[in-house]
This record gives sequence, structure tokens and C-alpha cells, in this order.
Amino acid sequence: MRKASLLAVLLLAAACAPLVKPPAVSEPPRAPAAFPEEFYRQAGERGEPVFRIDPQRSQAVIHVYRGGPLARFGHDHAIASRRLHGYILLPRRLDAAQADLYVPLESLSVDDPALRAQAGFDTTVSAADIAGTRRNMLEKVLEAERYPFAVLHLSRPEGELPALILNAEIGLHGVTQTLRLPVEIEPAAGELRAHGRFSLRQTEFGITPYSLLGGALQVQDRIDLEFEVRARRL
Repeated sequence: MRKASLLAVLLLAAACAPLVKPPAVSEPPRAPAAFPEEFYRQAGERGEPVFRIDPQRSQAVIHVYRGGPLARFGHDHAIASRRLHGYILLPRRLDAAQADLYVPLESLSVDDPALRAQAGFDTTVSAADIAGTRRNMLEKVLEAERYPFAVLHLSRPEGELPALILNAEIGLHGVTQTLRLPVEIEPAAGELRAHGRFSLRQTEFGITPYSLLGGALQVQDRIDLEFEVRARRL
């Protein structure tokens, strides 16, 4: 039994080791092909309250959890991006409010120590673990060269500020799914803050969660996401 456990650990270490020369990731387009940039630009020119997301002050965080009989040899992960882009239209008539956001998947970082601490993840992650996790995530799981963006369209809000429930169309890995998403939106002096959280199953987007050793060590299907958006009025 001890030899078998040692073999599993060695195999896991080999799987996480970074390549000597990682394959180049092609630079993604400026925005997804169908992103409605022109819609928001024209709305802003008409004087409507359009807010552009500030990527420097915005963040999306994804919590990914280990599973399987050998889960103790793996890690939970905090995946993040500080390159949220998009717009929010927040007219006086809230039923006409909407937002469009996108994240270039190549901008995703893995296991920032502060984010791991905030999530309560207490295992130690090496530089090799981080490099291997990011490589496997982008290449094998998300297929980021083929599907370079995650996109989010919010519309049809219900409720009153700051607490709204919106229709969320989430596009990932070439699949779009819809859910009702609670979002807190707080406008103030030409700016606004929006934040929310939700859970998804990777298999709903045609994604096969990463696994090793025949599933003895695997990533759970469910992932938890949260976002914090700061935006300035055009």
C-alpha cells in the first residue's frame, strides 16, 4: 500500500511539472466577434447612462475543488482574472438595464496566495504545481486557443437597487447557458460597483473536468465564481 501511494505521488508530480518550453498562446482578438461595443457607444452618445468597466479595479475569481479517492494529494485552486472588459447600461427604467462583459481566458492566473488565503485553501502549492495547473486548464480543459473568451450578458432585471436578479447568459467553451443571477449594483457619482456570485457545472458547457489516474484524483464538476466590477460612466 505504501509503494502504491508513493507511485501515485510521483505520477502526480510528473503530471504537474511544467514543459521546458510552453507552447505559445496566440494573442486573442481585441474582443469577441459578436460583442456589442457599438450598441453601448451609441447609447452613450445619446446621453444614456452607460458605464465602462475598469479592468484595473475589477476582478473575477473562480474556486475549483479537488475530488476523487486521492484528493488529499491534490489542491483546491483559486483562478482569477483582472482583465474584465465590458459595459453596463443603467437607465432610470431598470427593466431596460443590461450589461455585457467578457474575459480573455489567457488572462487567467492561478493560485495567488492572497486569494487562496481568502478562500481558506490551506495546502501548499509549488511553482511547478501552478505552472502545470494553468497549462492543463488552458490547453486541455478550456481549449483557450479555440474558445478564447468567457462572456456574460445580463438583462431583464427584477427587484430594486441595489439588489437585483438578472437573466444571465453565460458563454464558455462554445456553449451558452442561462440562469437567474443575483447581483448587487451600487451607483454613486458617475461610477458604480457591481458584484455577484454563482455556481456552475463544467459539464453543462461540454467541458470534461480534469482528472488523473483513472479519476483517482480529479477536479470536481462544480465550480464557484464571484465577480467584483468597478465602472465609470462614459
